[in-house]
Amino acid sequence: MILPHQNRFPWNLDWNLLRTFMVVAEQRGISKAAAYLGLKQPTVSAALKRLEQAFGKTLIIRKPNEFSITRAGQVLYAECASIFGTVSQLPAIMEEGNADLRGHISIAITSSVISEHFDEFLNRFSNAHPNVTYSFSVYESDEVEKMVTLNRSSFGICLLPRIPKKLDTMVLYNEYFGLFCGARHRLFGVKDISPLDLEGEPFVAFQTEAEGGPLEAVSMLRARLNLARNWRGVSSSLNEIRRMIMANVGIGALPLHVARQDVAAGHIRQLPPYENLPLVSIYLLSNPARRHSEVETTFLAKIEAELSAIGVSDRTYGDEKS
Repeated sequence: MILPHQNRFPWNLDWNLLRTFMVVAEQRGISKAAAYLGLKQPTVSAALKRLEQAFGKTLIIRKPNEFSITRAGQVLYAECASIFGTVSQLPAIMEEGNADLRGHISIAITSSVISEHFDEFLNRFSNAHPNVTYSFSVYESDEVEKMVTLNRSSFGICLLPRIPKKLDTMVLYNEYFGLFCGARHRLFGVKDISPLDLEGEPFVAFQTEAEGGPLEAVSMLRARLNLARNWRGVSSSLNEIRRMIMANVGIGALPLHVARQDVAAGHIRQLPPYENLPLVSIYLLSNPARRHSEVETTFLAKIEAELSAIGVSDRTYGDEKS
């Protein structure tokens, strides 16, 4: 059996090379990585060459107008991401054992997450543990899943096209989506609107409405109504979808509970259909392979307990007849 200190490879390896390699892979180029790291391009190139020599394998293929990561490079990147995630946890882990709960919680989240239940829980938890700090980073749903899988975030909150095998998931809330138009739209003041009135209408869409995406049900609703074939505006941000609807770029889908305030203010109007609307689930993601810090373990245990005590129906937002 070889003891850790008897394996000379990790002792001889310059660990800074791993960080440089990660940045090159993520920035998709030497020059971009150099700018990101504040280094000169030859320095980054030399670091990558040293790392390839240490492993005896080509990690990245660099040609004019071509950048690709080899299979060996992909394997190394996954391991580097895991190492990075573990190291990033050290400050929180070192805080364990204090009388007061301390540490940091990082949450990867999509822009469309609006939940009164989560906000109330966060308020109670932060009041009970004033020495805990938080960071929320906004990503698209697939990136949220990736951040949690790679150990780069404590938890994730997002829509899912499928349940990931390597992550633990729990429904945070459900929400109904409906179609809306802005006050400038020709149908805004019409008393009785038929679904037939929407045929051929230009629309704006979330990027996740694509086939196989977490909002595919919304795209199926559009197809059922025979809206225009191609979107006129697209965004991954709920606020920007809302902006384009209000600016009459096109009609678009919004969660009913999110749109309610704008409807009451006369900024937008819900369009038919009003029944059998798409129902979408928003999930809380955690990585069972992650060595959670004390504060992360406490946070996860408490939010799971609180959600379990609240029926899913009570965490379903939006009345189809609103």
